[in-house]
Amino acid sequence: MRPLTRSSLALALTVATTCSLGVPAHAQEAPRGRVDFRANLQPIDGFGFSEAFQRAAVIHGLNGLSAPKQKEVVDLLFGRRAGAGASILRLGIGSSADKVYDHMPSIEPADPGGPTAPPKYVWDGDDGGQVWLANQARSYGVRRFYADAWSAPGFMKTNGTDANGGTLCGLQGTDCASGDWRQAYANYLVQYARFYRREGIRITDLGFTNEPDITVSYASMNFTPAQAVEFVKVLGPVAKKAGLKLSCCDHTGWDGQQDYTRAIEADPQAARWVTTITGHAYSSPVTSPQPTRKRTWMSEWGPGGSTWNENWDDGTEYSGFAVAENIHRTMTDGNAGAYVYWLAASVGATRALIQLDGDAYHVSKRFWAFAAYSRFIRPGATRVAVSAADPALEISAYRNADGTKVVEILNTGTTASTTDLALGSPAGHAQAYLTDAGHSVAPVAAARTHGRDLSADLAPRSLTTVVLR
Repeated sequence: MRPLTRSSLALALTVATTCSLGVPAHAQEAPRGRVDFRANLQPIDGFGFSEAFQRAAVIHGLNGLSAPKQKEVVDLLFGRRAGAGASILRLGIGSSADKVYDHMPSIEPADPGGPTAPPKYVWDGDDGGQVWLANQARSYGVRRFYADAWSAPGFMKTNGTDANGGTLCGLQGTDCASGDWRQAYANYLVQYARFYRREGIRITDLGFTNEPDITVSYASMNFTPAQAVEFVKVLGPVAKKAGLKLSCCDHTGWDGQQDYTRAIEADPQAARWVTTITGHAYSSPVTSPQPTRKRTWMSEWGPGGSTWNENWDDGTEYSGFAVAENIHRTMTDGNAGAYVYWLAASVGATRALIQLDGDAYHVSKRFWAFAAYSRFIRPGATRVAVSAADPALEISAYRNADGTKVVEILNTGTTASTTDLALGSPAGHAQAYLTDAGHSVAPVAAARTHGRDLSADLAPRSLTTVVLR
């Protein structure tokens, strides 16, 4: 063996000391994720919810909520300073001949004498509390109002009632003694929007069917994909003339909606009239984009169950963390341009975001999961490309029209961690907001920027929202 020189001995001692401390002699930087704010994906129309079936009236005091508490709930739903800042309100177009709670009253409760007879419209200026709520939303800057019908009035249908399915008379496959009600139903839907315009609300989006694939005991009406295409060609010109964007078809499941989407895309005339493809996520979740280049909305979903639950992370689908994951996957796997939760507020053992209880209310962690996205990702935003180095992280990112940038980071791991993201452009100032068991979109000092890089400290099982300005 050749004897060690003084310099080689020093090198050997350095290597030995380094290894004894557990540090590699040639340590490498931890892998970084990347957000490319120039790589545009889908445009974003917003985040919202519904208060159909007279739930809006419950906020407005039907169940005893006082005026000051009504203001607090509305501020939670639409306020951007400390609330969710929701930007879409989905309205239920009624079909019931009565005003019993949990029904949606029709603007034409009685048969006028046939499909060609002059319609006998009735407007109470309230619409189950929805007019009041829509005006509240408008005062907070909401400009997207999606009116959707669960059913036509019973006298227009094959089964003579607005409940228990049935089909619109006049569509292929029907044979009604009362005649063809397709044009009358199209006029009915547009008249609903005109009544709202009278109240100062401009409905922007119009849907003629909700979950057309199922028959249920409440307001419902069936359409096959071919029948939906047929009716689109009747309603489309009327809606267009009224300045309304036409949506279709709110199937119960994202996969089932694809059959309706393909049917519309296969018919050039129908495809001409439909602006937005809408699907729900009950019978099948959002796992892939719809087969279309049109705007796509996840227009209704809410977890099932019969117990009010306020938890953040208890392993159930109605926990806040599960809802945050649902939103993330809808936007990333489904390329959805909007996320519309089912109910904002309701009573009893509800899966709504807020539980109303006399003159009190309770806020779930589901609400704060929703707010962490809806408050910061605004209409006109664009989702951008992201790659995550840590498999425990689920990350999405957005560029708002005003120049602000938003990075949403779900840490699915059970330990705290730090992630580093290369941004590809100057990072600017970062403000982080934490949502977990102990925080509800709370500002925290957890994000740092340096040049074109972002570093964020992540609590276990948490959602961290980083806003870059």
